[in-house]
Amino acid sequence: GSSGRLVRRRPGWSSQAWVILAKDVAIELRTREVVTTSAFFAALIVIVASFALHGGPATRALVAAGVVWLSVAFSAVLALGRAWQREREESALDGLLVSPVSRSAIFVGKALGLALFLFIVELIVIPLTALLFAVDLPPVALGLLLIVAFATPGTAATGTLFGAMTARTSARDLILAVVLFPLLAPTLLTAVGATRELLSGVPLGELGDYFKLLGVFDVVFVAGGVRLFGTLGESRALPARPRRSPAPHR
Repeated sequence: GSSGRLVRRRPGWSSQAWVILAKDVAIELRTREVVTTSAFFAALIVIVASFALHGGPATRALVAAGVVWLSVAFSAVLALGRAWQREREESALDGLLVSPVSRSAIFVGKALGLALFLFIVELIVIPLTALLFAVDLPPVALGLLLIVAFATPGTAATGTLFGAMTARTSARDLILAVVLFPLLAPTLLTAVGATRELLSGVPLGELGDYFKLLGVFDVVFVAGGVRLFGTLGESRALPARPRRSPAPHR
């Protein structure tokens, strides 16, 4: 009877976002290609910069702050390219967009996955930079973690949106870098400024303006990403218009 039929309920929004995040994490745990490649590339940038830009104690804080976030920015582009390559294979992105999952949940799940990958890269880059540039890490560790926590969400949201928009384009890695870096500039410049001040000995309590500015960027980029990704998903989910068969010749 009808009472014995199983009613399948659609999972809630948070559950949908969690499923997308869990999928990306499970794939990464199996392949380890995004974090390994991005972390290696970021570490290489730090090592090269330590030999090329190390100018002594006078410029240590300034150079170290720039090196940290420059390596994070370039590794983010590499991580995006590897992550969205998975979605291009066998039309996985099309299947994801036509599935009964909220477009905003897809965006948030993908952005959380990228933020997690970037956070792991940052945990490798910061100690390596401190070692190579002779920075005393323990006194500034808490402040650096706060800067990372405020700067990563906006970076991940912007990267996820434009990674999806360029997923099918030719020369997508080049286009992604050209489009993404100008949009990341406000977040990166603010993070560099906060990191420079912190490494120069400025107390954490005096960096409030930097954190407020990073918070504003996070809200703008996350909210804008949710809105624009929904529009992108709707346009990609539209079925293809059938072609008209040519009329027979009489």
